[in-house]
Amino acid sequence: MVLLDQRSLPSIPPEVVTPTYDRSQVRTGIVHLGVGGFHRAHQAMYLDGLLEQGKARNWAICGVGVLPADRRMAEVMAAQDCLYTLVVKHPDGTWDARVVGSITEYLLAPDDPEAVVEKMAAESTRIVSLTVTEGGYNIDPATGQFDASDPGVVHDLQPGAAPATTFGLVTEALVRRRDRGLAPFTVVSCDNIEHNGDVARRSFAAFAALRDRDLGAWVEREVSFPNCMVDRITPATTDEDRAEVARRFGIEDGWPVVCEPFAQWVLEDRFGLGRPPLEDAGVQLVDDVEPYELMKLRLLNASHQGLAYLGHLAGYRLVHDAAQDPLFQRFLLGYMEHEATPTLRPVPGIDLDDYRRNLIERFSNPAIRDTLARLAFDGSERLPKWLLPVIRENLATGGEVRRSAAIVAGWARYAEGVDEDEQPIEVVDRRRDSLTARARRQRDDPLSFLADRELFGDLVDDERFTSFYCATLASLHERGARATLEELEAQAPPPSAAGPADPPR
Repeated sequence: MVLLDQRSLPSIPPEVVTPTYDRSQVRTGIVHLGVGGFHRAHQAMYLDGLLEQGKARNWAICGVGVLPADRRMAEVMAAQDCLYTLVVKHPDGTWDARVVGSITEYLLAPDDPEAVVEKMAAESTRIVSLTVTEGGYNIDPATGQFDASDPGVVHDLQPGAAPATTFGLVTEALVRRRDRGLAPFTVVSCDNIEHNGDVARRSFAAFAALRDRDLGAWVEREVSFPNCMVDRITPATTDEDRAEVARRFGIEDGWPVVCEPFAQWVLEDRFGLGRPPLEDAGVQLVDDVEPYELMKLRLLNASHQGLAYLGHLAGYRLVHDAAQDPLFQRFLLGYMEHEATPTLRPVPGIDLDDYRRNLIERFSNPAIRDTLARLAFDGSERLPKWLLPVIRENLATGGEVRRSAAIVAGWARYAEGVDEDEQPIEVVDRRRDSLTARARRQRDDPLSFLADRELFGDLVDDERFTSFYCATLASLHERGARATLEELEAQAPPPSAAGPADPPR
């Protein structure tokens, strides 16, 4: 058994790809906040590919853990010289493994925020990238404004406070660069949010303005925030994954990463201080990322929400089991074709028919063993951003909304915290208490969940939507998820007649 670190690389079995570049000769140019599985399966993988080509030698990554919960990652990264095993799981059961070396440093902000700030303020740092989750930008879902009352924000705005939030750390680094006559780094959000760069700009400029109005205007004006679309299904690493990496490859890795074969990164080419040659690693550099991000968020991510809630209610726990069910395939393809796709702009270079079919294949990959619970996490941050825009656009144009209504109703039923066999559901959401309280009133008041205007706005006032929603919710209570979807699909219009339909009875 080989304990993974820099010294053990020559002992790694030959079937595992290892870095051939000299890691001691590369320099960090990117600081990444929020080093989880996705970053290590995606952005770090792309940079590793460039380093293998002999390129991007000044663009290695310094990872940063922002939260106290990141301590375990910091310990693993320290023990393994920031190396880790990236495993691609193919549907036929084969695994491809490589050791990724593009992360060369790791800092834990709760232990030493000053070191993190100085790393970003250093002249060598030209990009700061983020995967801080959909909720990490502190935008109030009701107002669309930055939440200045957040306790972390309040703390970081106190005079002399050591920064503890992403906003405080990044803003302090920008201030120091400005004071030292250095141009600001580019901030790249890699989170699943529509217009993620624009959202990041709004959040960081708002925080900076709370600190100093002129500083906020400077951030808004001078800092580049390119939008991007990122895509790779990366389930949480399990102890079983660790054991299997050890069994198959003889590598003892404290935190390997497992992922699907597919990977995509579409990025607006707007960088204030240059960038690595990402196009040489397969990244799509574009002038406008919006068509690609809407495609991904409204087709892939919103479909994941449908699987998460309705799949769990139907008795599934793993994504591939639900996605292989012909009923769920019809439901998801119907949603994607008749409801999501009509809201999309043309996507250059993408055949949407192929893309939709490929999504079902990706969801159905049995080797990934992704959980529905992971997809259901923090629905109050995800569903309003990914699905509700589809609903609102279709309501405005008279489009089809029955399957979208079923997904929302499935979330409402799931949020009751008890499944169809009276077994508890662990609802993991930062708004769990309010969601569950509303959901448990809905057998008597069917609109109680939808009446949360902070999440749904005025959707509760739209009679066409609520007729579908209430009928579906009643069916979920009375007959269960499977029978509800069977009836819905039996009534669904054929592809040539995908317009408005009457609500289910």
